Amino acid sequence: MRIGLYPGTFDPITLGHMDIISRAAALVDRLVIGVAINRDKGPLFSLDERVAMIEGECADLSARTGTEIVAHPFENLLIDCARDVGAQIIIRGLRAVADFEYEFQMVGMNRALDTSIETVFLMAEARHQAIASKLVKEIARLGGDVSKFVTPTVNDALKVRFGTA
Repeated sequence: MRIGLYPGTFDPITLGHMDIISRAAALVDRLVIGVAINRDKGPLFSLDERVAMIEGECADLSARTGTEIVAHPFENLLIDCARDVGAQIIIRGLRAVADFEYEFQMVGMNRALDTSIETVFLMAEARHQAIASKLVKEIARLGGDVSKFVTPTVNDALKVRFGTA
């Protein structure tokens, strides 16, 4: 069984994330969405809320593709999380050159820690390349329309969080 790990904070999950998830699901038998706890980032949504959003957004995709997609919270090193879930590959989404520079360093460090786990990069579709959770939250906080960047369910959750529902 080929197991892939797609890590991130997913605060909140965006259409860009869903694009990467749907394409990654075609590459593996089981896709683990690693939800980083990362208290230093001060997430807008709690860990439980982010996990529930991911599970809700991925349920239909999992049923359609036959790929098992699960959310897995983690707070340890990414490479240790990959080992914990039995992943042979780590999937990373790229939006721009700046993403590549950071990811290039991460791959080098992860390879030094475990050469048996490969990293696969998937480029975001052009229409999703500008989407970043940080920007989505900022637009939503200021009352802007983020419906082009997130699913209706996530859009509603943002409206409730910011009191604009």
